[in-house]
Amino acid sequence: MQIRRRTTLLAATVTSALVLGACGGGENEDEDGAVSSDGEGGDITLSVATFNEFGYEELLPEYEEVNPGITVQHVKADTADNARAALRNSLGADSGASDIEAVEVDWVTEFRQYPDKFVDLTSEEVEGRWLPWKTEAVTLEDGMLLGYGTDMGPQAVCYRADLFEQAGLPTDRDEVAALLEGGWDTYFEVGADFVAATGIPWYDSAGALWQGMINQVEQPYETPEGEIVALDNPQIRELYDQVLTASVDQGLSAGLGQWSADWNAAFQGDEFATMLCPPWMLGIIEGNAADIEGWDVAPVFPGGGGNWGGAYLTVPAQGDHVEEAKALAAWLTAPEQQIKAFESKGTFPSQAEALESEELAASSNAFFNEAPTGTIFAGQADAVTVTPFKGPRYFEINTAMADAISRVDVDQTDDADSSWDKFVAAVGELR
Repeated sequence: MQIRRRTTLLAATVTSALVLGACGGGENEDEDGAVSSDGEGGDITLSVATFNEFGYEELLPEYEEVNPGITVQHVKADTADNARAALRNSLGADSGASDIEAVEVDWVTEFRQYPDKFVDLTSEEVEGRWLPWKTEAVTLEDGMLLGYGTDMGPQAVCYRADLFEQAGLPTDRDEVAALLEGGWDTYFEVGADFVAATGIPWYDSAGALWQGMINQVEQPYETPEGEIVALDNPQIRELYDQVLTASVDQGLSAGLGQWSADWNAAFQGDEFATMLCPPWMLGIIEGNAADIEGWDVAPVFPGGGGNWGGAYLTVPAQGDHVEEAKALAAWLTAPEQQIKAFESKGTFPSQAEALESEELAASSNAFFNEAPTGTIFAGQADAVTVTPFKGPRYFEINTAMADAISRVDVDQTDDADSSWDKFVAAVGELR
């Protein structure tokens, strides 16, 4: 989806609640950054809480048209972190939750611990709708289905073809894919050549690269038995050292904190040449890089494949209209609607039927040199071979890691060793 998902790597855990109700008609923004819009009329009002961009702005009015007795109120948080905090608070208080609550993939396991707070969404109508791994993540031991899958985030590499040309590198997207084919070492080696030729950083953020790396590790921070292994898993320190050596010692990173004002502004200059991009990132790049020519998408990803982002629609049990909410959630996550959401905001569908549709295959993006984004990201989805286990403490541990990387790459207050020691202390407090 867009700035949405997704859990902002460099943000700290937010504890304040959002005001989930809306007052009056039209669109309103509350002091916590939530935006709500409500229609007029209708015998039943259903609220749908999302964050950043799900592509529902046109879909919800469409649902109202075909269901004249229902008004849909959209409650839109400014970040995934704030949405998570609001849902935690409302579930704890047994009041205040929207009829439908979006849950991000990085913290869905946290809410699996409270099945009594949600409605079982099992239904023959949706059986077989999603890719198996998408459904497995929200299927409990007793068969309860916690959520309906929205999008997923198969990753590719977005790049500035004009800067590649300046460095003497190929610019055609298939040639770039061949150039970058391989592991992270290859990506960093090409980056070192680029920086030597141009003096321009190779990528935007070490933190962004961490998201790509960690999503290729099967059990990064916790085991299914509940043991925290973030400090015992040698892959974690190895990847940490690898990304910071490349970013800081070799000067490949622009040292920007993703989602920061500096990061947003950097798209208007020649501040970096590549970035990891799931489909939902395309709209963000286009929005920030308006009038900048040269962006393209290469069908490749370091290490083979990876998924960043994606969400689910859940129905809290405290709602007054749970059956109507289930019906709306099922409609929003049907293949037809997910294709429309992709065309609107780049939210790449996780439904098997949608992935095989002619509409998706024909999708292209004018801003990215008419890149056939539907075909590219469908292929990148096939390249994903690892679905990391993300336990109930994943969000907290990954936030601590994000802080550790940021201290070195962005803030430059620590070296890699001292920042790692602080990460160790933070994880130790969770054990």
